[in-house]
Amino acid sequence: MALRSPLPALAMALGLAVVAPSSSAQASTDAPIKKRSLGALQFEPCSLAADGVPGAVEAQCTTLEVLENRADPGSRKISLALAWIPSADDAEPDPIFMIAGGPGQSAKQSYPLLHAAFRDLRRSRNVLLLDARGTGESHPLVCRNEQGEAAISEGDGSETTIDMEVARDFAKRCAEKLGADTDLRFYGTSEHIDDIEAVRVAIAAPTINLIGISYGTRVAQQYAARYPTTTRAVVLDSVAPNSLVLGNEHAANLQAALEAQFARCRDIKACAEQMGDPKAQLAKVGEVLRSGTLAAVRYRDSTSGEWREETPTFAHLAILLRMYAYSPEAAATLPYLLAEAANGRYEAMLAQASSLGRSLTEQIYHGMQLSVMCTEDADEFVAREEDRGSVMGTEFIEFAQAQCSVWPRGTRDPAFRQALAGDLPVLLISGEFDPVTPPRYADEVAKSLPNSRALVLPGQGHSVIGIGCMPKLFAQFIETRDAKKLDAKCLQRLQPLPPFAGAYGWEP
Repeated sequence: MALRSPLPALAMALGLAVVAPSSSAQASTDAPIKKRSLGALQFEPCSLAADGVPGAVEAQCTTLEVLENRADPGSRKISLALAWIPSADDAEPDPIFMIAGGPGQSAKQSYPLLHAAFRDLRRSRNVLLLDARGTGESHPLVCRNEQGEAAISEGDGSETTIDMEVARDFAKRCAEKLGADTDLRFYGTSEHIDDIEAVRVAIAAPTINLIGISYGTRVAQQYAARYPTTTRAVVLDSVAPNSLVLGNEHAANLQAALEAQFARCRDIKACAEQMGDPKAQLAKVGEVLRSGTLAAVRYRDSTSGEWREETPTFAHLAILLRMYAYSPEAAATLPYLLAEAANGRYEAMLAQASSLGRSLTEQIYHGMQLSVMCTEDADEFVAREEDRGSVMGTEFIEFAQAQCSVWPRGTRDPAFRQALAGDLPVLLISGEFDPVTPPRYADEVAKSLPNSRALVLPGQGHSVIGIGCMPKLFAQFIETRDAKKLDAKCLQRLQPLPPFAGAYGWEP
């Protein structure tokens, strides 16, 4: 059984995964595509689907063999999965590469959530989706527990703190199992950008455009730095600067995002009167959940509709706070869920926590995630004293340190932490209330890029490329490569959703 700690999966703490955007970016079903070729690669028709998204995206799929360790000509070869969404008309020679988040998400599996957002781009450009090595169908690195469930650690579900020894032992067993046919040192960002370059060469594209989302923004920046002459333009959605050690600031960022959301409830009369102060409710609920005195609660599973029974713990609350801050639709429900729990009604909290935990655990390939984090960030982790009283606390850092102590590490590029610089056209976009990559990160990256522009989407959370008029804006940017001339006034029509004032929603 997966460990139900305050961070039931490492991905919950990293928080750099692509999350489902608003309804403006739903997937659609296109007409069937005939078998085609692109450069030296032969493709066959395929369909891309995502859980919870109606329909499927028709595409062309193929594989590309590469060396696991490019520095060793005798290294084993691995197969990389590649999907191609052909343009509606004659394609420009510079395709779009969408780079997924995580780390540990599959580009092919993530894309259907964003297909509609790419509609304008697809009129004149091909979209390419390369599953990063270790994810999707590219030599996937899945850590599973003894029950065969995808997980990052194990436990009996009763913990309110993380058992670091359990976490370490699980990572060790996973590394040993995967190590039978994998050198885990070569599944990080550096290898991924070289794989993208190998695809560019294979399809004979003179230059490419990169759209990185969340952790994918790290990949895009690293590719542009290593291959500047073949990078035409870059869009960074929910930006992670090269200087950022993934995890070090997550606790503080989440706390700030929650404070901003809770302040909105206090400022709205109906929410304040009927839900109470969310911050006070959080303190009350957290104290009860940490006490370990609650009995099991029967609730209906939000996915299957079946009845389940669990004992509420702080783990359930932590996952809601962490993931609900990602989108305005979800964040609006937090005051209601906290008020319900404060009054001893835990059913809604349990149902939502269970659904969120399963969903993200299934999306993340944890072996690849560990290979990225342990090589690129682990030696700079810092458990900050000021975070100990926060919702997230320092558990993530300690948890990650425990796992990375036994996970094989690759070599980080000496220039890895250097800011991307130069005249490259870059559009950076952020959500105002993003709890993991706040707008100040985009401002930091933009400082060394004179041909860049940072836009903030009011009232929004994480992964915002499909929201409002943003699809048209980033399509215009790719066409013109001039972010400064974009008319972005349309973004000001976006507003945060009012917080719930009851089970029925917000008051009109």
